[in-house]
Amino acid sequence: LLRRDRIFNARIRTIGIDKDALDAQVKERKIQEAAEKARHERFAHDMKKNDKLMCLLEERQKNEIKEMNRDLIEFHKNFQRPETRREFDLNDPQALKKDRPARVSDDDPRCSISGLQKFMGEDLNYDQRMKFQKEQLREWSLQQQKDWKNALADQKLADDLYDKFRIELDRKIMEEQRKEEESRRIICTATKNFNRIQVAELDHKNELEKAQKIKDDMDEITCLLRGDFLSENPEQAIGPLGKHHVLVDRWKGMNQEQLMAIREFQKEQAQEKLRVREQERRVDAEWDRQRLQAARAQLLWERQQQRQIREQRRGLDDMNAELSQEQKAKNIYLKEEEYSNIPTDEYYAQFNTTTR
Repeated sequence: LLRRDRIFNARIRTIGIDKDALDAQVKERKIQEAAEKARHERFAHDMKKNDKLMCLLEERQKNEIKEMNRDLIEFHKNFQRPETRREFDLNDPQALKKDRPARVSDDDPRCSISGLQKFMGEDLNYDQRMKFQKEQLREWSLQQQKDWKNALADQKLADDLYDKFRIELDRKIMEEQRKEEESRRIICTATKNFNRIQVAELDHKNELEKAQKIKDDMDEITCLLRGDFLSENPEQAIGPLGKHHVLVDRWKGMNQEQLMAIREFQKEQAQEKLRVREQERRVDAEWDRQRLQAARAQLLWERQQQRQIREQRRGLDDMNAELSQEQKAKNIYLKEEEYSNIPTDEYYAQFNTTTR
């Protein structure tokens, strides 16, 4: 829309190319490039000139440094020889030949503790001392071997005596064990005889107790069988207050008349329960029928509502389509009216300006 407004607006529209303005721009561009080129050439000429000057200055500086080094070496050779220096004794190559030995003897006063010139085992009579030490080690070794042999002999004698003592001790222990086993055997035999007598007495006592228990059990069984409890005599449940008063701990059950009355009452209860269930089933069926009718009516109402909504939407779409067609026709009419009001020459001039 913005582009269309710019093209069809006669006040701001420009069509075609301004060749004079473009030629003037090209000419100014060439003049600017020529001036830039001339300036670069001047800069290049100045840079070459400066480079040549720098090369000459560097060459002169190198020659001056070389002359200064030559004069310095000559001065050192003539006026600063090594032997004239104060610290020449520290750097003298012949110092070792001129110097005295580190020590002359073991008691040299120059060999102090801080001098680190004499250590343990570095004495001058090292060979004699080593020979004496070897002889001393040999004597010590022979003495140790002799002492070792004597110690072995003493140890062997002590082991023999200890073995004899252990053998005698084991013999005495075995004798004591034999006597203890003999006495234990005698005690076991006496204990066994005593236990046998005790078992016999206990068996006789158990037989007597068992016979008495069997007799007591038979008497108890006879009493129970002949009593009212096992025989289930219904008269024992009658209380002292009359026939209708029942002793609970002795009651043996109801008679046939009482049982028949209870069964009749249970049948009446079952029939009443069946009647109540049938009535509940009928009520539930009526409620299910009413809910089904309500659901069917709700479904029909929703379908009716959907049908009305579709019809309203269809009518609205038709109305929007008609309005759209009218709007398009109105826009075309307005465009044709606008184009018909512009003169032909002015129209082509504006068209060329827009294309430009």
